[in-house]
Amino acid sequence: MKIDIRKLITTLAFPLLIGLLAGLLSRNAMENFAILTKPPLSPPAILFPIVWTILYTLMGFSMYLITNANAPANEITEAKNIYFYQLIVNFLWPIFFFNFGWYLFAFFWLLLLWILVFVMIRKFYAISPIAGILNIPYLLWLTFAGYLNFGIWWLNR
Repeated sequence: MKIDIRKLITTLAFPLLIGLLAGLLSRNAMENFAILTKPPLSPPAILFPIVWTILYTLMGFSMYLITNANAPANEITEAKNIYFYQLIVNFLWPIFFFNFGWYLFAFFWLLLLWILVFVMIRKFYAISPIAGILNIPYLLWLTFAGYLNFGIWWLNR
């Protein structure tokens, strides 16, 4: 398989830029987050940007695989659409959680994101098994994030 460097850079950069923008928009709310009571197993704050950078990179590479897959155009379009939907939902979650402090709403928003990512994985897997598998860590992290989100709501209501 010949690698299209321009397409690879674009598919990698897009989710990383979305994540960076969400982080920049919610960074001023970190002071409030620092004083919240957190559930057991809460990782140190430094871990979050590292994990998200890895996950956004995996998302971008999996999208590269989808855009280069030999599959029916309608299947690729459906997979791309769900990918972009989940990125929009992903982008809004930190704003709801950190900026607005809507912890319970953010939890349900995260459940929506979890469902979208699950559907995305299935669609990606049908086109390129590797592309689907690359997003399993994302789904696992969202599961853990759901635990943290719910725990923060519960402990700080």
